[in-house]
Amino acid sequence: MKKNKLFALVLCGMLVSSFMVGCSKKETKNVLTDGSTSMEKVIGGLGEAFEKRNDGITFTYNPTGSGTGIKAVQEGRCDLGLSSRALKDEEKQSGLKETILAYDGIAIIMHPDNPIKNLTLKNISDIFSGKIKNWKEVGGKDAEIVLIGREAGSGTRDGFESITQTKDACKYRQELTSTGDVITTVSKNQNAIGYASLAAIKDQVKVVQVDGVSPSEKTIKDGSYVVQRPFIFVTKKDQKLSDSAQKFFDFALSKDAVSYILDAGAVPAK
Repeated sequence: MKKNKLFALVLCGMLVSSFMVGCSKKETKNVLTDGSTSMEKVIGGLGEAFEKRNDGITFTYNPTGSGTGIKAVQEGRCDLGLSSRALKDEEKQSGLKETILAYDGIAIIMHPDNPIKNLTLKNISDIFSGKIKNWKEVGGKDAEIVLIGREAGSGTRDGFESITQTKDACKYRQELTSTGDVITTVSKNQNAIGYASLAAIKDQVKVVQVDGVSPSEKTIKDGSYVVQRPFIFVTKKDQKLSDSAQKFFDFALSKDAVSYILDAGAVPAK
């Protein structure tokens, strides 16, 4: 009788183990990315293509901003951080590593009815730092300039202010938490000026030349359009990615990903 009970228990254990193994094979694997809102089109396109190539792996993009994405990697809350600015020295020293995925132009945007077509980099610096306050000072209408920008910690803001040398000097009327919000706000105010990732630009705003150069794949790649920054993956130096995350990382940096990056309006790093 005891032997029969023991046999039954062993058999039951074997069945449970088999069931658990079967379930584990069917479990959905995850790749979790977190960070830059400016990278939405690039990461969205790459994530969709990756899922189609890898049945059973779910790709997730959490658009929280570059600073939050970097922190998420530090705290182990995501597989890959997404940043639209280079890592700072202290971030690298804390054990983080950056890998450039692509380059993006930061477009200077205005309402479509604004007659201005070109600004110098110095004009832009003087406008955002409050030295130039009226559009007539740069050949426009007699109207107060309304400055729209991103919130502190934004990679787009950090890149823009570094390039224009306006860090801690910008006199923003509004500081918004996403690229889309900046574009929408500028599109509704004829006197507004802002900046946004070229990859995210829509017809509702006008993109202005900087020193006579329009942002494009060619001018970003050859460096003639100076208001540009990198799109990067953020990882930990001493920690391996999961198999699924490594697959996505390798795919995003491969030749197979080039067309998706270009379709999103960015320029592949390789």
